[in-house]
Amino acid sequence: MRVLPVVTALLGALALYGLIIERDTLRALAGVETAAAAEPTAAAAEPGLDAAPTVRVVVLRSTAQQVASAITLSGRTEATRQVEIRAETDGPVVSEPIAKGTSLSEGDVMCRIDPGTRPATLAEAKAKLAEAETNFRAASRLAERGFQAETTAIGRAAELESAMADVEKAEKELDRLEIRAPFAGLLETDTAELGTLLQPGTLCGTLIALDPIELVGFVPELDVERVTLGAEARARLSSGREVTGSVRFVARSSDPLTRTFRVEIEVPNPDNAIRDGLSAEIVIALEGSSGHLIPQSALTLDDSGTLGVRLHVDGVARFNPVSVIRDDREGIWLGGLPETADVIVIGQDFVTDGRAITPVYQDLSP
Repeated sequence: MRVLPVVTALLGALALYGLIIERDTLRALAGVETAAAAEPTAAAAEPGLDAAPTVRVVVLRSTAQQVASAITLSGRTEATRQVEIRAETDGPVVSEPIAKGTSLSEGDVMCRIDPGTRPATLAEAKAKLAEAETNFRAASRLAERGFQAETTAIGRAAELESAMADVEKAEKELDRLEIRAPFAGLLETDTAELGTLLQPGTLCGTLIALDPIELVGFVPELDVERVTLGAEARARLSSGREVTGSVRFVARSSDPLTRTFRVEIEVPNPDNAIRDGLSAEIVIALEGSSGHLIPQSALTLDDSGTLGVRLHVDGVARFNPVSVIRDDREGIWLGGLPETADVIVIGQDFVTDGRAITPVYQDLSP
């Protein structure tokens, strides 16, 4: 066995141990101050020297502005009115059917029913009314003179009231022969065919009103308090058309399954081009708030994971928590900052809270 290589290896290991582990001891034996002892002396020799040099950062001076915010919903279009017009009396239809899609004005006749014997019933009721009026006048005069009992006059008055009621019922029955549109709109179905026997409750036709039309969406319970009546809204329909309107209704009770609240938006539709039942992406404007437009790259996190930005305050860096209002193509709108803030936009990740900084203000001129 060769002894020399083994001895050489041991001596090398001892030398490394002394240089690394016992370095301070060896330097003390040699009469040399350690680095730890020398540094305070140097610092004491120059009292004006800072322990840590300042860091150069880029700062953006921002002033708060009013920020318009909005909420986006998925919804659909709905007709303002949709009614099934039904018959109130019986009889065969004597009018030609009106085709679906036809535009009707308020009061237009949709279905006309054969009058049958109703005119004769009205004539009979009017004749009995005339007789009852004559009998009542005669009985009243005789009762005033004492030639007839007062109870007879009262009976004649009752007969008169009954005859008047019969005339009114006969006239009402004739009015029911013409089924008219209760409002202006479009026919969604053909009206009853000629000769169809209608009974009370039988469908004459379905009428819908599309001007104005409604956009219906459902707002989460966390946002419903922010939606106000009259708020401006816009929507993109499934057809690609964009429309604008205003909020006309916000529900007071939520859907028991989804816990959302129904919101209705009124949109003008004078040409009836917007159909009922189209899907829509709805954006409702909310009340504005004060915020700062900052580059998204300026956002950072503190040691606890709180989102915020670092500000230049009196020559040092300070962390300021923020809340996100909304994104924008030019940056991000943040709340929770002072009215005027010097935001570090470059170098914020290389400084800690309280670190001395040298600000270089960003030039925003074009």
